[in-house]
Amino acid sequence: MSGRSIKHTPFRKILIANRGEIALRIMRTARRLGYGVVAVYSDADRDALHVREADEAVRIGEALPAQSYLRVEAIIAAAKTSGADAVHPGYGFLAENEDFAQACRDAGLVFIGPSPEAIKAMGNKAGAKEIMLAAGVPCVPGYQGADQGDAVMSAEANKIGFPVMIKAVAGGGGRGMRLVVDASAFPDALRSARSEAKAAFGDAAVILERAIVDPRHIEIQVFGDRHGNAIHLGERDCSVQRRHQKLIEEAPSPKRRRRPTSASEPRWPRLPSPRQRRSAIPAPARSSSSPSRTAASTSWR
Repeated sequence: MSGRSIKHTPFRKILIANRGEIALRIMRTARRLGYGVVAVYSDADRDALHVREADEAVRIGEALPAQSYLRVEAIIAAAKTSGADAVHPGYGFLAENEDFAQACRDAGLVFIGPSPEAIKAMGNKAGAKEIMLAAGVPCVPGYQGADQGDAVMSAEANKIGFPVMIKAVAGGGGRGMRLVVDASAFPDALRSARSEAKAAFGDAAVILERAIVDPRHIEIQVFGDRHGNAIHLGERDCSVQRRHQKLIEEAPSPKRRRRPTSASEPRWPRLPSPRQRRSAIPAPARSSSSPSRTAASTSWR
């Protein structure tokens, strides 16, 4: 850790800035480790299981996430009111929001997650790729420059070679992503990707990468702490996707095959390609009616 001193901040009570099964799983682990847990809830979740299971629960706003789970000031106030000294964001909502992590730091709360600086560095695909290239990590050839002019983007796409992928620098989930097979389709695809990225993430900037046709999508999750310790949780295969969104995650990857130790040991069967596996998944049925909902009780513990 470059010799700098590390500040140790003990805590006893954790506020979980999330809801549902995510919050419940964090609660179970926190309790097993001896911590108290505080839930937050919107008007829509006042009778939810995570609210009933917590030691304490604090209302943070109205039903819409923008009026509750995405309100940084409301969550900080809930932590102060409940006496929590740490905040766990779960995932989704504010988990990758650098401003939220900084607000926790400024309020004297332990943010159980990456530092604001790390979130900022890795939250932008262009910046993250520059960091990886500077560290000598092999990357797919592409363009992640600041000049986003149409002429520059078109020239860079031709330099990379088609097919190319256009990717929004912010967000994920397949939004703002387009596969372009030839130069004639590039201008329309670029406009479409920018428009979707702006609507979804508030940022129209994109990067370009050489498209890898029919790839294996393998991820390895790595955790590191501020004391210099790091572990990985093995790989997971996320190759089965629809519209660039993961449908199935398999761990370990079925593609990672152990070599037979002898000629008599049976070999693994040949696996279908991701394209073959995707084509075997039926398209989701479309329904014009929304699922029925039952009114929730207004009483809670």
